[in-house]
Amino acid sequence: MKILKNIALSDTGFVFNPSTGDSFSVNPIGLSILKDFKDGKSEADIKKRLLSEYQTDRETIEKDLYDFMKMIEQLHLTEYHEQA
Repeated sequence: MKILKNIALSDTGFVFNPSTGDSFSVNPIGLSILKDFKDGKSEADIKKRLLSEYQTDRETIEKDLYDFMKMIEQLHLTEYHEQA
């Protein structure tokens, strides 16, 4: 998943899309996930980091990450590339 390059992220969790003027707030975990995606990290890498940082099971991490990814897609914060 790729986050749009022009999406601005503040250290306090403020997310701004200059293309639409929309702004959002995310919690520290959501902010870290958005930063990871912006840095080009894979979903698998993010899951691994979350599992090592938080004391919860893999199923919870996978469900919560999936739900968060769907939310940022619905907010049009991602870019899509056709694969050959």
